[in-house]
Amino acid sequence: MSLFNFRNCCYGDSKASGVDKDLPQSHEDSLLGLRVDLIKKACALAFKAHKSPKKYYLLEKKNRSWLEADLIIISFHGSWASSDWFVDKSYGVTKINQQLFPSLKSIGNDEAALVNEAFQLRFESILSNSSLKHEVKEAMTKGKQLMFTGHSSGAAMAILATLWVLEEYLTNNNKNKNHKLPQCITFGSPLIGNHIFSHATRRENWSHHFTHFITTLDIMPRILFAPFHSIQPIFSSILQLFNPKSKSSGTDSETDRVISEFYSTVMRNTATVTSYVISNLMDDTNLLLETLPNLVDLSPYRPFGNFIFCAADRPPVVVRNSDVVLQLLFYTARINDMSEVSDVSKKSIMQHLRYEVELQQSFEISNVVYLDQLEELSLAADGSNRLTVSTALDSFGLFQDTIARLRLRAAGEWQKQKYKNEEKVNREFNEKAAATMKHLKDYKETCEISYYDAFKVHKDERDFKANVKRLELAGVWDHIMEMLKKYELPDEFESKAEWIERGTMYRTLVEPLDVANYYRHFKDKDGGPYMDKGSRPKRYRYLQRWLEHAGRMKSEDDYSESCFWAELEEIWKEINDNNGSFEDVKERVLKLETRIKEWFEKGKLDKDVLFEGSTLVNWWKALPPNHKKESPIRSLVEMSQGINMQ
Repeated sequence: MSLFNFRNCCYGDSKASGVDKDLPQSHEDSLLGLRVDLIKKACALAFKAHKSPKKYYLLEKKNRSWLEADLIIISFHGSWASSDWFVDKSYGVTKINQQLFPSLKSIGNDEAALVNEAFQLRFESILSNSSLKHEVKEAMTKGKQLMFTGHSSGAAMAILATLWVLEEYLTNNNKNKNHKLPQCITFGSPLIGNHIFSHATRRENWSHHFTHFITTLDIMPRILFAPFHSIQPIFSSILQLFNPKSKSSGTDSETDRVISEFYSTVMRNTATVTSYVISNLMDDTNLLLETLPNLVDLSPYRPFGNFIFCAADRPPVVVRNSDVVLQLLFYTARINDMSEVSDVSKKSIMQHLRYEVELQQSFEISNVVYLDQLEELSLAADGSNRLTVSTALDSFGLFQDTIARLRLRAAGEWQKQKYKNEEKVNREFNEKAAATMKHLKDYKETCEISYYDAFKVHKDERDFKANVKRLELAGVWDHIMEMLKKYELPDEFESKAEWIERGTMYRTLVEPLDVANYYRHFKDKDGGPYMDKGSRPKRYRYLQRWLEHAGRMKSEDDYSESCFWAELEEIWKEINDNNGSFEDVKERVLKLETRIKEWFEKGKLDKDVLFEGSTLVNWWKALPPNHKKESPIRSLVEMSQGINMQ
């Protein structure tokens, strides 16, 4: 059988598949809140777009006669050009476009998500060269329900389009009560980004907008686990198997060899990635784990969102834990007997092209299995678990597999452990940090001179005690930052209002003491300015980014109200120690004064910073008279001096 004929046999005729294109309106069953008839419709449109690659996307509008609310479905076609899958890099990843997707990052770590560069370039081209922006704006303005869908690499476009709409219309700055939340349903989607996709979408509460249907053997969701160089010689031939308009040809033996080689290569790399990830989750002490990334170029791609595994003869299995999905991507498609490679690899291609049929038959089975609470999974097939879990494992051929059960349990336990870690951190904060913060607040309120200057002078026992408390709090927050760096806390931790408030309170109360300590000990002589990279403690940078992200704002300066003292010290040093002139720093002075005025008006600075003899007042008094007449903070200083003299 030639490559061309094999592809045609896989595709078949959708009209002969038994799938009803008009879809019954009375079907009320749902998966993850999505109506089954809507899922089928999305699938049909995804394949329609996939077979009509001349347009960037297909748009279909449904009115109230079809659903309870107006619905607009936008389906994207896939691509069979290898350049639309990989750029000339090992795994073809790049930092995500932060202008289009500013939320797709780790906030504290200030680490942007990695995305498949070819997919991102293609989406940017669609956004620039089509009417997609106009269609979306019109739909959102009129309160229409948007759904994005796609099959194969068209699914990647649907994912990026949904994320773009969420960023453009549903973030804090852009929310409108008229806007409906978009949905994304994909079929046989490749993975498109690294672990930060899962982390960021869970943090933003966006994960539930993404539902990915995959068949158990479909090779497409696993392709990007393999480095491009390992599949490059045959990748173009494989893509043509997915192309309904391809006229490629080849012998039966050539077809078998290409497909088997491709499947084996992808699954070997899938095995390596999943083993490495789960070993880290299980805290394996094997030293090889630490050196493996230096020896093997591991794929960064990871699943995110909700996954539904489907097959013609099995009930749909819903998995909402991305770590569990990752393990299932290996276990549901592994080959136990190498004599089966040829047969299984051809089925993997066939399943990718038969989602309409597979879904139709899978939905005819009445029950749906939710693979949750795997931390309670028994390691023995003793029937002690819930029937639904046992049914799912049995359908995947894993019921008797102790190693697979162990890995799935570990993946489930890891998510639960994150919440246990948060409970512990919260308890320790309430028991230790809260009392320490109160001590520093009392210290600040009883200072006879400014809080900053009292600590900088450091002549009383109470100043020494305040320093001890400062160091204690640094230990508490450094521990939290380390856990966040390792993703050991829930993904939504950084966006919780309670922790943003705690972090902001800590930063504004304690960082002035860090700045005072830095310049009291003349650390700037060797370490340079406090705000230089490496001098300002990372914990403050973390916490400032939390607040900025929560308000979807970007700091206009390198410094904030909690550390403006550092800029003040540097300006003063520039003039006095380096024999500089006021003109050299005039622009910086004006900028700092303007910001100080804004912070006072917003209540972010306390009046003690303007006490007589404070560093700020002495600094301001030393400025040229002509400048002080027009100074943005002139009235603040004069008023404070009048208050102090009374």
